[in-house]
Amino acid sequence: MTVRGDFREPARPRPELVIGREELFAGAREQLSGGGSVLVHGPAGIGKSSVLRALAAECAESAQTVLRCSATESESHLPFLALADLLGLVVDEIADRLPAPQRTALESALTGRGESTLQRDGLALRLAVLSAFRALAARGPVLIVADDLQWLDPASAELLGFAARRLGGTPVRMLCAVRTETEPQAQDHDRYLRASVPETLALRVAPLARAQVAELLAQRGYTGLPRSTVRDIHRTSGGNPLFALELGRALAESPTRPSPGEPLPVPTSLRALVLSRLDLLSAEARRTLLVASAGARPTLALLHAAGRENAEAETASAAALGLLATERDAPGIRFAHPLVSAALYAEADAQERRAAHSALSRAASDPIERARHLALSTTGTDPAVAARLGEAAAAARDRGAPSVAVGLGLLAARHTPAGTRPGPDERRLQAAEDALTAGETDLARDIARQVLARATAPADRVRAWMVVIDAAGQAMAEIDAVFPQALADAGDDPGLVARVRYQLGWRALLMDGEMTKAREEAARAARLAARAGDRRTELLALGFQAQMETLMGHPDAPSTIQRAMREPQDPRVACDHNGAGAARFRWLIMGDRLAEARTAITALLREVQRRGMVESELHFLRGLAETELRSGHCGRALDLARESLRLARDTGIGEAAAAMLTSLAEAAGGDVDRALSLAHEAVDRAEEDGDMVYLSRTLGALGHAQLVAGDAAAAVRSLRRVRELEEALGVIDPARGRWHGDLAEALVRIGETAEAQDVIDVTRRRALRLERESVLAVLDRAEALVRAARGEQGPAERQLASAQDRLGKLGYGLEEARAAYVLAGLRAFPQASSGSARTAGTALPGPTSYDEAARLFRRCRALPWLRQVEAASALPPAAPPLAPAALDTLAATERQVAALVMEGATNREIAGRLFISVKTVEATLTRVYRKLGIRSRVDIVRLAAERRPD
Repeated sequence: MTVRGDFREPARPRPELVIGREELFAGAREQLSGGGSVLVHGPAGIGKSSVLRALAAECAESAQTVLRCSATESESHLPFLALADLLGLVVDEIADRLPAPQRTALESALTGRGESTLQRDGLALRLAVLSAFRALAARGPVLIVADDLQWLDPASAELLGFAARRLGGTPVRMLCAVRTETEPQAQDHDRYLRASVPETLALRVAPLARAQVAELLAQRGYTGLPRSTVRDIHRTSGGNPLFALELGRALAESPTRPSPGEPLPVPTSLRALVLSRLDLLSAEARRTLLVASAGARPTLALLHAAGRENAEAETASAAALGLLATERDAPGIRFAHPLVSAALYAEADAQERRAAHSALSRAASDPIERARHLALSTTGTDPAVAARLGEAAAAARDRGAPSVAVGLGLLAARHTPAGTRPGPDERRLQAAEDALTAGETDLARDIARQVLARATAPADRVRAWMVVIDAAGQAMAEIDAVFPQALADAGDDPGLVARVRYQLGWRALLMDGEMTKAREEAARAARLAARAGDRRTELLALGFQAQMETLMGHPDAPSTIQRAMREPQDPRVACDHNGAGAARFRWLIMGDRLAEARTAITALLREVQRRGMVESELHFLRGLAETELRSGHCGRALDLARESLRLARDTGIGEAAAAMLTSLAEAAGGDVDRALSLAHEAVDRAEEDGDMVYLSRTLGALGHAQLVAGDAAAAVRSLRRVRELEEALGVIDPARGRWHGDLAEALVRIGETAEAQDVIDVTRRRALRLERESVLAVLDRAEALVRAARGEQGPAERQLASAQDRLGKLGYGLEEARAAYVLAGLRAFPQASSGSARTAGTALPGPTSYDEAARLFRRCRALPWLRQVEAASALPPAAPPLAPAALDTLAATERQVAALVMEGATNREIAGRLFISVKTVEATLTRVYRKLGIRSRVDIVRLAAERRPD
């Protein structure tokens, strides 16, 4: 495709156009910083020039000389033009360093004086360009920046290639961009690579993902676009940023936006990219391509069935013009770029489109496709067409394609006459509910708002309010005024009131943080729904009630789950993320039944993926990731968590929850800095949404990441907030967030052992009542640290060994490895005395090295923890302890710090060995100096040497 000059490109710098290029930039920077060269390539409009400008701006700072050229198609016939751009301003500076014949030839080529040609002065010109680059390089590093190599005039391209191939070993870097075909497998750039500096790195600029297109549009000011529209922009643009921006601009300038299923307005600037080539096709071939553009999956067989008798020859001629992609042995017909199809369809008039759809309504074999084409070929209302579309929408729903059902449902509403059953609003509301299922929450909300603007029937209005509330997700504060309106519309109808009360339960939880009230509202909704015979709402309410009771540690939780799982069941509620199956999974995982939990969540995930239930899929991906994380399968958990985060960002659903879970997975098996970043993001989102429930969860993830990162003081601040929030929420079950052991451990590290013991004691009482064995084992691990800080070395080691064994038997691989790590740290530390720390004559089991911890962390693929083990095991072996006479005045922690100082350990190393903060080490040393009457670390070593017996 040829990009025309009528795009509206502002002159200001546009850093947003390098969105989604992080990996490409990292590779380019590494290559350029090492003195290498880079060739950026990709199709028109993909952002090559933007990438080139950004990289050139970075590299220019380290170059003595920067030479630039940017060719255009209209000037590519002018010989030596690019060479003049590169060397015209510097030739005078180095002319006296060139031999006379070379200087003459070069000046003639650059100025146009004389009749210099490659044929006549070829060798002299080639050598002159090479000598010029070498002369410039002798003064300092040279950076050559060349854009649009495909438009270089042949003479300049030949000379530049000749010099580049011979510049190896000189401080000359080339940063170039060239347009190549759309297909990734095309190797068009090879010939440019062969004409570049040796070992040039070729980097393809790939299309943007949908989330990146959304970010690009938002940064450019095209905000407020529904996600379904952004999805259409991404599909039509093929991820090309320039095309996406042009489509976004056309939508912004359009007085009316297309309805779901309708084509996007394609601006003239984009149509011109392809329509000029259509003029070379016959009228019949163009009609054939229009039918192909209207079809969902066009094939030659489909075109024949639609009456296009010469489809083979007509598509072959289109492929020769580059309008269709040629794929050997492929049955389908594929346009070279989605924009070709969109522009072709947009250019056709309404009658031509209806004719194409009419032909396809008879030719398509799939009943859903036939119904869609029938609707698009029909004008006005038609009950028969509406009925067929309603059936097609139901079929799409059953196939797990709710987004398809949305479009069909809206088409059905358009063709449904007023006064029929189901009516237009009922069909629209069904489409809105399908949109919720598909994860298109903004589209669902817009449809519901349209219904509310004209509907008077209480059932339709309440149903629409429920869509508005569900579309808000965790951000219920934004639609708080909806609830009294919904209750007013429900009147005294028990079925309608039940639906509103169910949502009021969620409001009580998310906005007020009142689990008891949420449980009461859920129970009330279940009773009302049962009285009204609304089994679906009854099941949802019971599932919600069971979740609240599970989190509260309420004894009725198992019986409520059983009630929610009794027949009759609604198949969609059974696998819904708010249904009984999800409540049972939460009950299983909190009860340490990891294998059963994995089986349950895997089945739920498989079913919602089959049905296309996007929000439920997100929940269950996180649930499976959490199960794998608890089981110590950190690599698998990280993959699942990242998948859930990608889906959350793509749909805008549950981003705080996905970021929180991914933070936990990153802290366990990925990158700690990324874990911290994601946890901060999750906390910010939860606070912005006013979501008290997820705020405590996100702060728990933040505290955990801070602990893994070695910032115990920050972890304490975060986890203390979690403790306060959960007490206010009424969360009793410590298996819900499992932050208690982390808080106790962090408190020990900063020297707050009394508070750590209080956390342990309070949590242990609750865990004992609820029989949370894994929580009890983790508390024992934390309590062992408290004991060790008090100098009770032997009991601490025995408690740790027991905790490790129990966690291993329960299947908590990562927690088992953490216990082994703490145990190894205690055993590696020298004992100050045998009387107070251990029971005389008691042999302690197990090795005294970090090998076991390293083995367990390696089995879990817990990379951040494994790095900690490797750092700890690399420390020097323990030195002999200080003499008992000198230790008498020191507390246990002070003796430990002093002994490590003797080894030569730094304050940070001491903090890591003793699980305390650096500030605590510094404060402890100050007390040691005061008690021993010394001034520095050197005095500790000297004092120990003086008092050590011969």
